[in-house]
Amino acid sequence: MLVDGEHYPPVVAAAVARLGGGYSVAGGIFAGGTEKLRGGEAEGLAVLAAEIGVSRLDAVEPRSASPHEVLEGVRAALRAARADVLVDLSDEPVVGYRERFLLMSAALAEGAAYMASDTEVRPQAFARLAATPALGVIGTGKRVGKTAVSGWLTRRLDAALRADGGVVVLAMGRGGPPEPELIHGERLGPADLLAASRAGRHAASDCYEDAVLAGVTAVGCRRCGGGLAGMPFDDNVREAMPLLDGRGAALAVIEGSGAVVPPVIADAALCVAGAGQPADYVAGFLGTYRLLLSDALVLTQCEPPFAEPGEVRAVAAAARAVRPGLEVVPTVFRPRPAQPVRGRRVAFFTTAPEAAAPTLSSALAEDHGAEVVLVSCDLADRRRLHEAVERAAGLAEVFLTEIKAAAVDVVAEAAEAAGRELVYCDNEPVALEGDLGATVDRLATLAAGRFAARAAGTDPAAGAEGDAGRR
Repeated sequence: MLVDGEHYPPVVAAAVARLGGGYSVAGGIFAGGTEKLRGGEAEGLAVLAAEIGVSRLDAVEPRSASPHEVLEGVRAALRAARADVLVDLSDEPVVGYRERFLLMSAALAEGAAYMASDTEVRPQAFARLAATPALGVIGTGKRVGKTAVSGWLTRRLDAALRADGGVVVLAMGRGGPPEPELIHGERLGPADLLAASRAGRHAASDCYEDAVLAGVTAVGCRRCGGGLAGMPFDDNVREAMPLLDGRGAALAVIEGSGAVVPPVIADAALCVAGAGQPADYVAGFLGTYRLLLSDALVLTQCEPPFAEPGEVRAVAAAARAVRPGLEVVPTVFRPRPAQPVRGRRVAFFTTAPEAAAPTLSSALAEDHGAEVVLVSCDLADRRRLHEAVERAAGLAEVFLTEIKAAAVDVVAEAAEAAGRELVYCDNEPVALEGDLGATVDRLATLAAGRFAARAAGTDPAAGAEGDAGRR
């Protein structure tokens, strides 16, 4: 329970008594304010606790403390009380809109619900993998490059862990299958994706992108909707867990969808955010909660036209205000064709904005030797994309496309109709500072260590299935 000093203590005592009719009140948090306290600044927490009828009060100052201090103070109080719910009896000016989201984030990170008079945010019930360490990759929105980062780290870790069983990846998406589907990426090519599309499946879903471009086995799932804290309204991820645990993999990569957090506890987690997103979307609102779940942050698209240098610094600073010491790796994406295109006339299809086309075209020419005759940024706009593939048929010998949006049902179909070769293209993250590979390796080691401690019963953070914390 959270209270402030802008309420007259007898009024708070009456509310606490009413609350006690439905809850066991384990403790309270005093958020500051002195207007209605008879003792003013001299009012002791013990005296106030006795007056309002709670066993103890911990102090947190949302108005003057840093976001990190507020989060840590609230989390410590909830942990000490073993609370299931944080009931907010405060009000502005002590606790305003920004502060309430900090309270929500702290509660959710401790597996507790947040409840105010007209608001309730419930923690997601997370399940656990029984036999496989899990590395989570979650995002702060759509089109921030989460699947590209997930595919890159999956490919890297699978190569390192192949002798021990390799990596299996689970991807949930808005276009995923009605029943969890095993997709064997090492045997999958353009013809297979075309066949899947013609059979009515969304063959450009994240699970296909991961499988094809990382060359691993993927488990495809679906989800619909997403709450403020990333809980899907409907999903079939739990039904997929036996497929993951039954692969004998050394590591499972659990990939979110947009800003949705998969309902599987990750032993370690990487958050992916776009540098061009508003800082509040990454480190404010319930982006804060996503950072609390994570062990590192990859900032993508850290260049114009996505973001200016000042914006990159602002987002990184906002994240570190929430999590001091958080490892933040700024990156840019560069295209990587899945097959050689050197010396070939190439039409490239992407979801990137028009302003990014010159950079992408130059990278394909300079890094891969392609003769780029057309760049279409209309992969997510089917009407304009149909016009682009018609132009490409008269200019290019290779259709190069990301596995997104209409890549299969429009671009691949057009390539076959025109007799052009189809090549899929990855977006590879390139670190501007730090070592992304070392970060990924560290997270994989961290996941394995936490999983082993959990299996041995020595991880103090591990609880029963259904806990809402990361582990």
